[in-house]
Amino acid sequence: MSETRKLAAILAADVVGYSRLAGLDEDRTLARLRALRSDLLDPAIAVHIGRVVKRTGDGTLVEFRSVVDAVRCAIEVQNAMLERNAGVPPDRRIEFRIGVHIGDIVEEGDGDLMGDGVNIAARLEGIAEPNGICLSGAAYEQVRDKLKVDFEDIGDKELKNIARPVRVYRVALDRHIASVSTVPDPSGGKLALPNKPSVAVLPFQNMSGDTEQEYFGDGIAEDIITASSKLRGFFVIARNSSFAYKGKAPDIRQVARELNVRYVLEGSVRKAGERLRVTGQLIDAASGNHIWAERYDRLASDIFAVQDEITHSVVAAIEPQIYAAERLRLQSKAPESLDAWGCVVRAMPYIWTWVIQDEDTGISLLKRAIELDPHYARARSLLAWAFATRVISGNLEFEPGISSALALAQGAIDLDPDDPWAISRQVTSLRFRDDLGQRWRN
Repeated sequence: MSETRKLAAILAADVVGYSRLAGLDEDRTLARLRALRSDLLDPAIAVHIGRVVKRTGDGTLVEFRSVVDAVRCAIEVQNAMLERNAGVPPDRRIEFRIGVHIGDIVEEGDGDLMGDGVNIAARLEGIAEPNGICLSGAAYEQVRDKLKVDFEDIGDKELKNIARPVRVYRVALDRHIASVSTVPDPSGGKLALPNKPSVAVLPFQNMSGDTEQEYFGDGIAEDIITASSKLRGFFVIARNSSFAYKGKAPDIRQVARELNVRYVLEGSVRKAGERLRVTGQLIDAASGNHIWAERYDRLASDIFAVQDEITHSVVAAIEPQIYAAERLRLQSKAPESLDAWGCVVRAMPYIWTWVIQDEDTGISLLKRAIELDPHYARARSLLAWAFATRVISGNLEFEPGISSALALAQGAIDLDPDDPWAISRQVTSLRFRDDLGQRWRN
């Protein structure tokens, strides 16, 4: 087998006390770890141009082209974990420790890495604190003037099977975020959720004795995950995370807490003769309330066509229901306490009424959303519509109103060329400009 020597930045990470966590509840620990890998670790590694060399149980070894990328990735992961663990009982938290080193390594023909460069990174990970990051002196010299973070020199350390002591530095993570994980949760254990609607689709249960329906139920759940992940503004948990609950009857609130979501979609499949019955229900896990439920009865003659039809029906049904649930949830919050997503959701009912007082409220909320997130294309496209409708109703002068609407719509397209709302608002504004402009000139 051929091998190559090269200089590389190596990140080694593992879960603190994994054996203890697995002993308490192996299935759920594995489900949470898979969820973290698919929704946090792997995306962070990809963003920072890393390559996962191998995984060993709860451990991960990653190669980076630069130490700066490796440390940025480590900081992003650890800060995110501190936030995710807020409110989780200490004995149930998944906590990583990470070591980073740069050195000479041997790359084998199958892509595996060997040598002291790898060993030192692994030993640094072993002496890191829970939620901590340790760097070798060599790695520290590469990042000390390039990252706006504080480092603590903890001296020379004797590392197992390493010939000479290694100078070690500890990364000082965000103190505000760090404090969050140690403060008792005032909400009584409620979820620390993403800012936008988050959904987990559980495997559909097979309620008949026909094993073929097992595949049909899995196929529907997979298709719903794929289709709903395309809904803009929604955060949908990956298949390999939600399917960890297959064959179980989990508590929905516990699932939501472990996967860090607000909404859980579950369902069942039953076959009777040539007919299929598929049921689905969407649950707000924070309250335990059902916000949508439906039953579909279909002939099973073309099972793939039925699968596609039901998938499209479910996704089309749950999107407006989630928006409605979000609007209801956000009504009790003052506008100044909302994030950009919340401002847009609160604004939506107001900008379609053609009532000037409502439009004032909607426009204020949309402007606030843009202040909070200047790159939020949806907020700009909706504000374009609000200005255009004001021109039509005679509540805004033609030239400045249409010009503002077109500028906002174009800005939304520049930010997100694939957003249908942005394209639609631009087309609408252009049509208003041409039609009303002719009348205004006449």
